[in-house]
Amino acid sequence: MTQTWGWLKGGIVLGLVFLTAVAIVKPIGVSTQYVIADCLIFCNVDPALAQEIPQEDGSVIYKSSNPYLNKSKGKYVKAAKNPGNYGFVFVLAMFVGGWLAAKFGGPTVADDEKWIPRVWRENIGPSWGKRMAGAFFAGFMILFGARLAGGCTSGHMMSGMMQTSLSGYLFAIGVFTIAVPVSILLFRR
Repeated sequence: MTQTWGWLKGGIVLGLVFLTAVAIVKPIGVSTQYVIADCLIFCNVDPALAQEIPQEDGSVIYKSSNPYLNKSKGKYVKAAKNPGNYGFVFVLAMFVGGWLAAKFGGPTVADDEKWIPRVWRENIGPSWGKRMAGAFFAGFMILFGARLAGGCTSGHMMSGMMQTSLSGYLFAIGVFTIAVPVSILLFRR
């Protein structure tokens, strides 16, 4: 069995990473990057979704025909036009970091649990289709809720609470108020 860091060591390292990010760049949050990724894809299909309007003074105003993208005062469109920004690179680095951790010494997963974890199989069943549908639905609801709340668990709960933001604490209360009963209902064994 692979040795893991445990909650205390992991929590301390996570706290230091968040503190470093806030000190050097800005608070960590990732759900906005999914909006920007959508804009990267769909702005190539419909150029009206991402407009760069040059100004006389040499600056550029970013606008969109999409009200959601436009509500950021052009910030989402600007990020989609310049995807090498901190947030987008951070999200890509999460995937790479996860892969590196799994490849070079992270916790191992038994072959029979790679697609359907034991706790899911015992409570929901062995169907691969049900597992994928459940994972998709849960991911969709989390991302929908994150955008509805104006930020994700990273931005609100972890970065927000670290900065003693009231919205961070309210978000955390909301998340656990829903997550605990749903988990008890789904995984009763």
